[in-house]
Amino acid sequence: MVRYTGPVCRLCRREGMKLFLKGDRCLSEKCSFDRRPTPPGMHINARTKVSEYGLRLREKQRMKRFYGLIGERQFRRYVELAEKMGGVTGDNLYFLLERRLDNVLYRSGFASSRQEARQMISHGHFNVNGRRVNIPSFQVQPGDVISVRENSKGLFSSEYVEVMKERTPASWISVDYDKLEIKFDRLPQREELDVPIRENLIIEFYSR
Repeated sequence: MVRYTGPVCRLCRREGMKLFLKGDRCLSEKCSFDRRPTPPGMHINARTKVSEYGLRLREKQRMKRFYGLIGERQFRRYVELAEKMGGVTGDNLYFLLERRLDNVLYRSGFASSRQEARQMISHGHFNVNGRRVNIPSFQVQPGDVISVRENSKGLFSSEYVEVMKERTPASWISVDYDKLEIKFDRLPQREELDVPIRENLIIEFYSR
């Protein structure tokens, strides 16, 4: 599996938007994108007009990176599955990505970024409905309860819980800070998602 290990702030500059890949730092004055929002590389002004193909490609790359640097093969499977689900394919794609376990942890405030959430899951710190899950791409269903494993609760100090409370959870997620539990109440509506990406261009990219 190919994994990106380079500077993530460079990806934000390349996509022209904040991807929130460095957690709380992206919300502070230290954010590299705020200080230098120009694309990386030399001869920036010499770049030509983007073609229709290039426009669709950029939207695809933005979504893959926004949701935690998802690989091309896995992302293509999401698109194919979204097409088979019926209804609006673009909305289905968003729902599949939002139901990823690493994304649910990030949306709940248990992690400052999707990369941090992925690491916590891979280390086996969480249960889903009482069963240990260490797969970041695990698809959470409405009504599922995600809890910190008993042996891992020591990692969540009172100071860290206070930091978690400062991160407002998404409206479709309930959080019990005393029990360290998350409940995925429902699927979000498209208008509730703060993702400035045109999903229709992504569907067009894979339909060509």
